[in-house]
Amino acid sequence: MFKIQKGSDSESKTFRIPIEIIERLGTLASANKLSLNQLVVQCLQYALDNLEISNIETK
Repeated sequence: MFKIQKGSDSESKTFRIPIEIIERLGTLASANKLSLNQLVVQCLQYALDNLEISNIETK
């Protein structure tokens, strides 16, 4: 299950994300008193941790 947490070390990168996703993430971040960045990092970590690796090559 996905649980929202706070804090982590980071490095700055730029990504293009569809406006609809940004709006949904912004609403969720605000409701949980998190920055948008903190929530995006947690969503990405969850996705990577739960990625089904079949034909995907990692470097």
